[in-house]
Amino acid sequence: MEDETWLTAREAAELTGVSIVTVYSWARRGHLNVEGLDHRGQKLFRHLDVARAEKATRTKARRVLVPAV
Repeated sequence: MEDETWLTAREAAELTGVSIVTVYSWARRGHLNVEGLDHRGQKLFRHLDVARAEKATRTKARRVLVPAV
């Protein structure tokens, strides 16, 4: 699609509030596909895919915190 937004790992990390290492971890674990490379050879991710990866990993990580007694 011509109107898709492409993000580098740094941009994806800033958008989602996670580290760059986490973005690459999403890709390594199969939550996020590398869709191409920019002119400097940096991996590019689709904006929608980044949002889906964040949602998938955040809902799995949800925990109920109980205060210490």
